[in-house]
Amino acid sequence: MSEADQSLREHVIYLLRGGGAHMAFDDFVKDFPAELCDQQIHNLPYTPWQVLEHLRIAQWDILEFSRDANHVSPDFPTGYWPPPDQLGTSTAWQHTVERFRHDLSEMESLVADKSTDLFAKIPHGDGQTILREALLTADHNAYHLGVLSTMSRIIKG
Repeated sequence: MSEADQSLREHVIYLLRGGGAHMAFDDFVKDFPAELCDQQIHNLPYTPWQVLEHLRIAQWDILEFSRDANHVSPDFPTGYWPPPDQLGTSTAWQHTVERFRHDLSEMESLVADKSTDLFAKIPHGDGQTILREALLTADHNAYHLGVLSTMSRIIKG
């Protein structure tokens, strides 16, 4: 593996883990009180758990698309969100956190794997590469972690 290839992999993993201007997932989760995950916020359509579950579903879908030609993505957009009346519980929050961490680790492993060609088009896609999907994951995670951080500030007062 070339030095440039190794460097690129390290930079992408850095982003996935919340490096630079990105928030790390665990930094948000450790400070959020799970018992408040079902709180409705005035004029917002989602609870914190619903946003977290959306984040998990989207990350899972990107990961599975990246590595499994037989993966079938959920219907868009409804399949990427829990039902509106499912507000979440502390148990659901923890389950979502654990599944998110697992899939994030799997994406990091895919990027770190020297046999993964980051630039090759995914055979069952329409032009996507593993690099593009990993960067999409980092961007999507950063966006929604910012939303969750703002929601947390509102809820905590």
